[in-house]
Amino acid sequence: QVQLVESGGGLVQPGGSLTLSCAASGRILSIATMGWYRQAPGKQRELVATITRGDSTNYAGSVKGHFTISRDNAINTVYLQMNSLKPEDTAVYYCYASLMETSNSIYRAYWGQGTQVTVSS
Repeated sequence: QVQLVESGGGLVQPGGSLTLSCAASGRILSIATMGWYRQAPGKQRELVATITRGDSTNYAGSVKGHFTISRDNAINTVYLQMNSLKPEDTAVYYCYASLMETSNSIYRAYWGQGTQVTVSS
């Protein structure tokens, strides 16, 4: 069974930094796109950033220039380096992966359980 496990969330002051990690495990044959989404209270889940296996990246306009997404294909892990954090970055951050298991031949979407990021003084 495939699992995506996030870590690195927490409480940080405005202007501070955090790095989120998400490791995919299980019977994985291939991972295409990985990424991060977030959901603030009372709002819909929104895209933060994605990265392809070839390291092409895409960012939401609100985080461009102060968040950086990266991945390590050798260990099936995606990272989100968050700098200059603002209170409006407060949300539950969810890891995402489009991956193929060894038991089938199509790519499916998988999600982590979410990690809370709170930006407050």
